[in-house]
Amino acid sequence: MRALVLGAGRMGRAAAWDLARQPGMGAVKLVDHDGDALANSARELERLLTGTTGGGAARIETARGDLDDTASLPAMMEGSDVVLSSADYRFNEALTRAAIEAGVQLCDLGGNLFVVERQIALSEAAEKRGITVIPDCGLAPGMAGLFAAWGVERMQSVDSVKLRVGGLPAHPKPPLGYKLVFSVRGLTNEYLEPADVLRDGKPARVASLTDVEELEFPYPFGKLEAFNTSGGSSTLPSTFAGKVRELDYKTIRYPGHVAAFAGMQQIGLLSEEPVDAVVPRVFTEKLLERALTDDDTDVVLMRVTVSGTRDGERGTLVFELIDRHDAKTGHSAMARTTAYSAAAVAYMLAAGAVEKRGVLPGELAVPLGSFAGAVRARGLDVKEHWEPA
Repeated sequence: MRALVLGAGRMGRAAAWDLARQPGMGAVKLVDHDGDALANSARELERLLTGTTGGGAARIETARGDLDDTASLPAMMEGSDVVLSSADYRFNEALTRAAIEAGVQLCDLGGNLFVVERQIALSEAAEKRGITVIPDCGLAPGMAGLFAAWGVERMQSVDSVKLRVGGLPAHPKPPLGYKLVFSVRGLTNEYLEPADVLRDGKPARVASLTDVEELEFPYPFGKLEAFNTSGGSSTLPSTFAGKVRELDYKTIRYPGHVAAFAGMQQIGLLSEEPVDAVVPRVFTEKLLERALTDDDTDVVLMRVTVSGTRDGERGTLVFELIDRHDAKTGHSAMARTTAYSAAAVAYMLAAGAVEKRGVLPGELAVPLGSFAGAVRARGLDVKEHWEPA
């Protein structure tokens, strides 16, 4: 098997490393427009994969490529069994069209529901081509939603689904208690666009940075806050409309974070409207990049709860993950939970484990129990327990 990974950043490198270690994978090719990033990635992967147990690792290849050159994308993909895109979500519609033309399976990290809706509109063309495209395969959207769907699948009836996910610094510093664990534009996008939910079984959209709740994780985290953000629920509200009464996704942060960002939004610091020829959002993002980048390690917290009836008993099925930076690989907790999750889906696509064709949400295409086993095999220790009502 051959895999193509688009993007040589942190997520792309972690996904390439994961794919290169899988049985039957002969080659993993990284494509990026940045030659230096490719060279650095190749050196890092060679170091990490040297001495891999189980018969060695796949060959690592690199190539320069420009995703803005849409005419070149089908040829870039040809010969691959699967393409995994870790690039910005703005490319994903064009990548879906290219995958259909090339006849190659595709998954991506997603992150923007409006883009995903345009991808899903191409489902019939993908089905006719005999391929599968699965958007939103990272952490959230991605793994959190797939565990939620697996929980729903195992229940007789479901009252509510709650997804709570956050990437946090291990040692928070005031005033925001945060460090950038993915792109700053992705962060502000989550805070500005509306959040998709289910209310009384019907899809709805609510404002982000609202409905703040308190939750608690084991020491050293203690009491934290969670609030509505965009994108994390992905297609779940439309998939489970009429089947689940209440569903929402909230981002976890250290206390005080949401008040600070809500204040920024209220006074216009996240506005796209220029002030004296300066776009406040762009300026604020530059300041955030400077202030929220440090050498601290990160953690990812995930708690997915599915409440309803199972085997005649009312209660809540709980999936919980606390993941940390891995000093051995250098992969951050966010890279592990995002890239490994996407790589698990990509490998299932390449190996033929996904049978449905078209552009499909993960919860409708991926064998959910197998996916849960795959991410756990990658060291993502998603614990599960049942809480009787």
